[in-house]
Amino acid sequence: MTADEYPDAPGFKAHGPSEEAADKIAASASIVRAKVLAVFEAAHPQGRTADEVAHDLHLSILTVRPRVSELHRDGELEKTPERGKNDSGMSATVWRYVPHEKQDFEAWALGKALEGQK
Repeated sequence: MTADEYPDAPGFKAHGPSEEAADKIAASASIVRAKVLAVFEAAHPQGRTADEVAHDLHLSILTVRPRVSELHRDGELEKTPERGKNDSGMSATVWRYVPHEKQDFEAWALGKALEGQK
């Protein structure tokens, strides 16, 4: 997989409007991702919902939520046991920044576990 394919770039499920939207956001996704991460870093050790971050950055929740998912996939954010409310009043995940020391340890521990399976 190349860096310009999902999950490293915005994806789409069907050709047409969804593909056009993914193409349009691709250029700014990394910038938005960095801004989203900065909000979580500043809030650490407290967490935030994706919708709270969207409000903080004056961005659409539809722009921020996928960036939060990407940051979680990359190990930059973790779920907390807390729940917040999203814009529709439903229960929402509260995410928290993962300090780099913890990311490094978890990567090291995973590597050790995988070595043990050989």
